Amino acid sequence: MDVLEILTNLDNVFPYFQPIFSADGHQVIGYEVLGRYKSAKGIVSLGSFFLDENIPEEYRLEVDDTVLRKALEKMLILDEQLLIFINRDADLLMYDNGESFLNLLLKYQTKGIKLDRIVLESSDCIYKGNVEHLDHLLNYYRTYGIKIAIDNKGNEKYQLDRIGQLSPNILKVDLNELRSTASAHVLHDILYSLSLLARKIGATLLFKNIEMVYQLQFAWRNGGRYYQGCYLHPPSEDFVDQGILKEKLKVECHRFISYEKRKLQAVFDLTQEMNEQIQQCLQNKNRKLTNYDEILHIMASIFDDMAFRLYICDEDGFQKSANIIKLHGDEMWQLKPEYFRKNWSWRPYFLENIMKMSKDKKGILSDLYSDIETGEMIRTFSYPLNANDYLFVDIPYRYLYEKEDLL
Repeated sequence: MDVLEILTNLDNVFPYFQPIFSADGHQVIGYEVLGRYKSAKGIVSLGSFFLDENIPEEYRLEVDDTVLRKALEKMLILDEQLLIFINRDADLLMYDNGESFLNLLLKYQTKGIKLDRIVLESSDCIYKGNVEHLDHLLNYYRTYGIKIAIDNKGNEKYQLDRIGQLSPNILKVDLNELRSTASAHVLHDILYSLSLLARKIGATLLFKNIEMVYQLQFAWRNGGRYYQGCYLHPPSEDFVDQGILKEKLKVECHRFISYEKRKLQAVFDLTQEMNEQIQQCLQNKNRKLTNYDEILHIMASIFDDMAFRLYICDEDGFQKSANIIKLHGDEMWQLKPEYFRKNWSWRPYFLENIMKMSKDKKGILSDLYSDIETGEMIRTFSYPLNANDYLFVDIPYRYLYEKEDLL
């Protein structure tokens, strides 16, 4: 991209707008402003121009301000409730201590654009300056009602630290990585951390780069309130009708709901089936079972085609039995005494699930999670054998895959 050509032809610099849709209203709630340039070869993105550190900051800032000025001028006609998402590189933002950016916004505030409609996304993953100064500036912007967004790209730990420090209004999640089952599982783990933090600080999740329907379903399923991507609507020079996808999103949402209900029903049915099998087994015994190895062998025979590992723990998570294991391809169950007395109370939801079983007097089926030993995605069924002891039945991925709705 010819830098001098762009700088001497700022009339050819202009904004594109990508609509952002909401999960609750199924309509446009705002637009992200994107820079474009009309060259002899056609319209090109200015993204690489703004990220090119070989271009002096004052030149990039001039072009960035040109895009924003033209965008705000055009957005004066929009509904006063629509949000305006603005990307600004941290280095460019801090070049003049954020004065040009704020002054430009204040100018258009007098024309009718309220600053509480502005959402600033500032990329600071590679910011070379003093982060505290940047934070001070962003918090200063907040006093004007400007909202702050953070993209979760880059080093995850760093991003979680930054999210905690800034408590942004919006967390952006990039779905470009959602290309395979493996990456989906990794993204689930990242989203778990993000969703917990977002809930704690009151931030909204925005999923971007939605290019296929399964990505939209993933965003909906994982607590996304805002959606953005070419599957919904590509960036364009013009605005769209606020309700352009209202019917489409309503239909998609209904399909997602039906799918989730079917999965929940499958979980309920399996939970009920396993509860009944264990209850019937225990009731049919003429004597009280106290030998844990005997109990495990009996339960392993019941769930021979369904489970690959069983064990018994007390209410504090200390294992009171060996593990009994049958890996895929094996014909016989094997006892693993080395697991006796191991403690599992540190695992997420362990004590919470123990309390639920203690109160309800029935077993529960876990969410899908990655097993720490095999690395495969599994579910665990837990059952209260008595007031103190609990049976755990690990169900392998191959069984869940066969049932489909259990994944």
